Amino acid sequence: MTVDPRPIPVPDLDTAPYWGAARGHELRLPRCPACSTFVFPPKPRCPRCLTQPLEWVRVSGRGTVRSFVIMRDTFIKHFPPPYSVAEVELEEQPGLVLYTNIIECDVNDVRIGLPVEVTFEDRSPEVSVPQFRPRRKT
Repeated sequence: MTVDPRPIPVPDLDTAPYWGAARGHELRLPRCPACSTFVFPPKPRCPRCLTQPLEWVRVSGRGTVRSFVIMRDTFIKHFPPPYSVAEVELEEQPGLVLYTNIIECDVNDVRIGLPVEVTFEDRSPEVSVPQFRPRRKT
């Protein structure tokens, strides 16, 4: 496997389960066991009912582009433009969003309301990054 030259995320105590699941090509997010609210970015307790600890559960990885921008200039080394940065709302919960790239798609085809699904980019043998692509027909 060739090592991807792009920056590699560094997990911390709160995000280690997220990155560990991603390494196995699974999208897992923290959810409150008491009120079933998903909490992302991860926090030590549920902001709705204050329950702790949260449980990490696998989510579908399906969502919709809620907002996006096309980057047409080089802002970060090894991210050649153009590329999209999108806010994706997951189907598990209204307001549950991840900020991500839309890949496997021409940037001119990205639009608000685009149905998307998670895919994973292996950036090193230890790190896979969740990204999103247009949803494939099943």
